Amino acid sequence: MRSAGGATEALIDRLRRAERLVVLTGSGVSQESGVPTFRGEDGLWNEYRAEELATWEAFERDPELVWRWYDYRRQVLWDIEPNPAHEAIADLERAYTRFLLITQNVDGLHGRAGSRDPVELHGNIWRARCTREQTVYDLPECPLESIPPRCSACGALLRPDVVWFGEPLPVDAYEASYEAAAACDAMLVVGTSAVVRPAASLPLVAKHNGAYVVEINTGYTPISALIDATLIGRAGDILPEIAGHLIEVGGDRDQRDCAAKPTEGSRQS
Repeated sequence: MRSAGGATEALIDRLRRAERLVVLTGSGVSQESGVPTFRGEDGLWNEYRAEELATWEAFERDPELVWRWYDYRRQVLWDIEPNPAHEAIADLERAYTRFLLITQNVDGLHGRAGSRDPVELHGNIWRARCTREQTVYDLPECPLESIPPRCSACGALLRPDVVWFGEPLPVDAYEASYEAAAACDAMLVVGTSAVVRPAASLPLVAKHNGAYVVEINTGYTPISALIDATLIGRAGDILPEIAGHLIEVGGDRDQRDCAAKPTEGSRQS
């Protein structure tokens, strides 16, 4: 099924009958909030490419430079708000007993919209990790008072708790994502390019195991011909419509036990 716009009745019916829903999001969702790609277009950083700064080698060579870039990114993100797509996903989570949000985004906007315990495949820019002990810390301070920041326990350098170029995804995060994709009845794939692996394989894992897979994007992707439906348009327009239809009949579903959602001040997910 292909659709250039809103959800069809048949599509809504298939999603309505799903007991296990997985949502996979990519950078297209964040871009609708105005999150830039941070790939050198700003005058302050236009002499650098993200691929030159978001690596362990760059951090070893000049941790202060790398942290100044991340501090700049965090300051840009500080005033950006979740958009209707983020909010609709949080609404869907409250309507389904078995739900998992998997995101490739590091900006924490899903958490600020009310999503609970998303699997963050690429980490979170509002956390840092000790380079010696691997302890993970919340890092809500913005801007940072000290660059580069150091571990309060051992004094070692902290690094952003994100996946850099050349690094594998966190094992626990990917295993949880794969298991959910293999077990779900339906998956929404929102704002992804479907080219960054291994995340791009998750919709195909879901489809192979019998799930109904729907893509929401501003254009077709490499997986469009392999899944059940592609809705062309902005996630912030399409997702609230889908959520509205599903929540009408799904509002009385039992809620799963979840940790309390984070405070807005932490800018976490």
